[in-house]
Amino acid sequence: MCGILAVLGCSDSQAKRVRVLELSRRLKHRGPDWSGLYQHGDCYLAHQRLAIIDPASGDQPLFNEDKSVAVTVNGEIYNHEELRKNLVNHKFRTGSDCDVIAHLYEEYGEDFVDMLDGIFSFVLLDTRDNSYIVARDAIGVTSLYIGWGLDGSVWIASELKGLNDDCEHFESFPPGHLYSSKSGGFRRWYNPPWFSEVTPSVPYDPLVLRRAFENAVIKRLMTDVPFGVLLSGGLDSSLVASITARYLAGTKAAKQWGSQLHSFCVGLEGSPDLKAAREVADYLGTVHHEFHFTVQDGIDAIEDVIYHIETYDVTTIRASTPMFLMSRKIKSLGVKMVISGEGSDEIFGGYLYFHKAPNKDEFHQETCRKIKALHLYDCLRANKATSAWGLEARVPFLDKEFINVAMAIDPEPKMINKDEGRIEKWVLRRAFDDENHPYLPKHILYRQKEQFSDGVGYSWIDGLKAHAAANVTDKMMLNASNIFPHNTPTTKEAYYYRMIFERFFPQNSARLTVPGGASVACSTAKAVEWDATWKNNLDPSGRAALGVHLSAYDSETPLDNKPSKIIESIPLMMEIPGVAIHG
Repeated sequence: MCGILAVLGCSDSQAKRVRVLELSRRLKHRGPDWSGLYQHGDCYLAHQRLAIIDPASGDQPLFNEDKSVAVTVNGEIYNHEELRKNLVNHKFRTGSDCDVIAHLYEEYGEDFVDMLDGIFSFVLLDTRDNSYIVARDAIGVTSLYIGWGLDGSVWIASELKGLNDDCEHFESFPPGHLYSSKSGGFRRWYNPPWFSEVTPSVPYDPLVLRRAFENAVIKRLMTDVPFGVLLSGGLDSSLVASITARYLAGTKAAKQWGSQLHSFCVGLEGSPDLKAAREVADYLGTVHHEFHFTVQDGIDAIEDVIYHIETYDVTTIRASTPMFLMSRKIKSLGVKMVISGEGSDEIFGGYLYFHKAPNKDEFHQETCRKIKALHLYDCLRANKATSAWGLEARVPFLDKEFINVAMAIDPEPKMINKDEGRIEKWVLRRAFDDENHPYLPKHILYRQKEQFSDGVGYSWIDGLKAHAAANVTDKMMLNASNIFPHNTPTTKEAYYYRMIFERFFPQNSARLTVPGGASVACSTAKAVEWDATWKNNLDPSGRAALGVHLSAYDSETPLDNKPSKIIESIPLMMEIPGVAIHG
């Protein structure tokens, strides 16, 4: 993932240019390969590049033929070759997949965004009338913020730290939206059928679902650099790894880097999930690598994690820390891109609390709410935990076409029904249950869901709680509502994270970018109503779904030896040691 920064309509001065350069450098971790800055009058477009496609000539900002249109982009456009073929009267300056954006704007004006198949955040400046547009991908896989200065300027940045000190107000840029200077406001360009939350009725067809997901994975094999997959041994990352391994041979990436797929994972030493990941890797024939961390390693990284992830949400920080540690290891091996499994639980109701959904209508509505909020949770984690070390994470479950297929299915077969043998995500498991050409061993294909922060090790969660308890007193908690009136922390762990966040991002706008509200086992506040007992057990851990989780852990087991789960890793196709990342 690259880093973009734009300051639009500000004062035209050397001091402002120096300030834009200074702020852009705050995003350099996202794009260590090249820095670019373009100025036209009172508008500045800055870019920190992570080169994945066309590393030699794809430096940004990008332009049209006469340089009247300039673009700074963070993302990947998977259908760029098809789009180029339709732009027959245009000449492209680079082989970058993002080069099509300026030319599409010339042809279609502001209405071209829905033509892009990929993940992206971009700022486009039309110097002919000094107008501009800003857009973010459908689900919000790429991070993006917008702010406003007292001088009338509009600021755009990939991360909070690029604008929080210079804006009077700032907020998260809404996914699936476009901001136009001509209209002076937002409009939603992404309008899929499922957005209305009306219960769909398309009959479940396992082969249609299977092919849609295979296509989503295959298109993400587009790369000019070494890459890999995250492999935790759980369903989602294992399917990503299996499909990648199955279709890698014959791709451009395989010809360039070799067809040997590498997979990686992270966890506390002795984790049974590390064992599960090794089993999947052996089954798929990947070169598998394990990274171990201790509870203390994770605790020592918490401040860095909060600075990079830019949240005080408890679940996100718990899950981001192992991913953050693993990403550094992966990057040290020369890998720049990984494929991950985020989004499956939201689409298919994979979290354990979905067992309590009272009917298919509420089940479907909750999946819609979860997908709409992904940019505040799992997408934010996957994007920023990897970008902190100059890695790009791709998420095939959040492919636009795949989501349309999956969310059009009648939700009845998605629901958990023990009498009919349906566990969580049964429709996905059944789609890849191929007796003749199996994708995964049966017991992996039907393995119960673990939340990543739980799966990486229950002792990880317990260790975080113990550390917070040692640093936050009962007296501090008594005053929590006065110190933090917005999203008041209700646990010592939440209070501890909030103190760190406020030190880095003290502005009121910053605290408003983080969601709040009641939640159990990652549910939305609405789903807490499904079970009366949950109101007294509001914990984001999967263990909070009382009566659902099958695992029991011995309370006398030493802290660092309790079962843990690894991050989902991604098989790598290259001659150097393999690399992967969490799904």
